[in-house]
Amino acid sequence: MGIAHLKITSASSGAARLIAFTGEQLAADADNIVSTMGLRREWPNLGVISLAHSYGFSNLVLPLVLHGIPLILGESPLPESVRKAASITSESTLPAVPALWRAWFEAKSIPANIRVAISAGAPLSIALEQAIYQAHGLKLHNFYGSTECGGIAYDATSAPREDAAIAGTALRGVKVATTPNGCLEVRGSAVGETYWPEPHPTLADRRFRTSDLVDIADGTVYLRGRLGDQINVAGRKVSPETIERALQSHPQVRDCLVFGAPSPDLERTEIIVACIASEAGLDCDTLKQFLLRELPAWQLPREWMFMPTLAVNQRGKLSRFEWRERYLNRGSN
Repeated sequence: MGIAHLKITSASSGAARLIAFTGEQLAADADNIVSTMGLRREWPNLGVISLAHSYGFSNLVLPLVLHGIPLILGESPLPESVRKAASITSESTLPAVPALWRAWFEAKSIPANIRVAISAGAPLSIALEQAIYQAHGLKLHNFYGSTECGGIAYDATSAPREDAAIAGTALRGVKVATTPNGCLEVRGSAVGETYWPEPHPTLADRRFRTSDLVDIADGTVYLRGRLGDQINVAGRKVSPETIERALQSHPQVRDCLVFGAPSPDLERTEIIVACIASEAGLDCDTLKQFLLRELPAWQLPREWMFMPTLAVNQRGKLSRFEWRERYLNRGSN
């Protein structure tokens, strides 16, 4: 098969898996990203995210190796380190995750010479995207991808999104469609060869069938949650992402994660649990009243966990699976 590289999934929704790639598939992903995002040698990439993650590997390592786009490695993602790295060049490209963009924005340390600002790895809130645009005139381009197939969609527009569900339009070289169950199917030469050592039909023949529920309208991909993450509340199903997007629009919510847990009331099937990282003083009653402006009452969380920060897993992702396990086991520690 000519396998050149193995990637490991983020385990954000279950056990990690290995994916095998050929050299041609890796090169195709880099071609798609560089051509879609308009990356240029005159705008070096600032490296402040992990090069070991699929996002950093595809956006920083491969464009350097295969397209000659310079890479400036920052000492750390701390505000002063980012400013120092950006000062080396007159213009640059900065790929990061929403948590870093928020930290730099609050520290007033976003470099003024950023030509392309990219956000991936986690949902980008509308409030943060719009706040950065208003303060700096800098458009954060939402980027959506998967370890199994590389980049999928990119928001190349010049103005902030008005709908947080927008992932963007398909990258050049990528074709997207919906499966009969409403999930996203990705086709293209960048799709990985197979899961290893145990193949699975969801990843084969340059086609990856995701578990992401989507709508596709006029070429734009709208994320509607994950098939396996839907919460069953007394026979009615809701995507946790729907509730998360509403929570993230509250100015005091820094981060959040929502999942379902078994309900003591068997007729309800599951209860909705919300983990919140917020500024001091925010409580569940305030958030409930806020959510009622956007969501029906049955979609409001019944259980709340307020934390200083929400810990990510070893792959740098917020794992719904791991936080659910933490909630279920909270009384045994």
